[in-house]
Amino acid sequence: MSVAPEASAPVLLAGVRDEFVTRPWMSPARHWPAHPGLIGGRDLEAGGTWLAADPAVPRVAALLNGRGAAAPPAIRRSRGELPLLAAEAGELPPLELRRYDPFHLLIGGIDGARLWSWDGDRLTEDKLPPGLHMVVNSGWERGDGDPRTAWFLPRFAAAPRPRWREGGSPARFWGEWLRLSSTAELPGDDPRALLVRHTLPDGRVFASLSVTLVALAEHGLRYDFCPLPDDLSSWHQVDTG
Repeated sequence: MSVAPEASAPVLLAGVRDEFVTRPWMSPARHWPAHPGLIGGRDLEAGGTWLAADPAVPRVAALLNGRGAAAPPAIRRSRGELPLLAAEAGELPPLELRRYDPFHLLIGGIDGARLWSWDGDRLTEDKLPPGLHMVVNSGWERGDGDPRTAWFLPRFAAAPRPRWREGGSPARFWGEWLRLSSTAELPGDDPRALLVRHTLPDGRVFASLSVTLVALAEHGLRYDFCPLPDDLSSWHQVDTG
């Protein structure tokens, strides 16, 4: 995520969704009658999402799985409802957190970005300062200890920062950001890779299933989506009207 308060698009978000390839889902749209203003991809197994956007505000909320103690099975709720609640509220609303497995919830608006992290025992909240940031499953990485962050953060920093413009293809709007976020420069099992692919001992495949790019500006919200990360031609702009 890039935060630049004086830029034409103060907040930019690049997000990669990693999941088991057999878990069914739908591409971004207005899938939730209870949340008619929100747009996001829908997880068909639990009904929630990994990212929700509210074009009217504008605001975006993105979820990553965290590390720590899992919720007791008898009371566990899906984390997929969290982006929906947060995108509407503009914050993490009061919840019985022990019902959720560990997570990182990132919320961005034109006034900046905040990150909530829950490890099954303790909740933390951080406001992201101006600059370029990466959030991974271990949380907000502020050093070079994480190989993925150490590899990609300087590459995103060196790329021209996308600026707000009306219309245009995803490639024209995002420029180098689109290539960096959706091109498999490294093998999927490389610890530095942004796009991953792992075959587990039981035969299941865990992989990067989609990539999202969101820009927030006073003019509105731009939402671009790639359902096939190995096919750059699958990039398209999501209708936020």
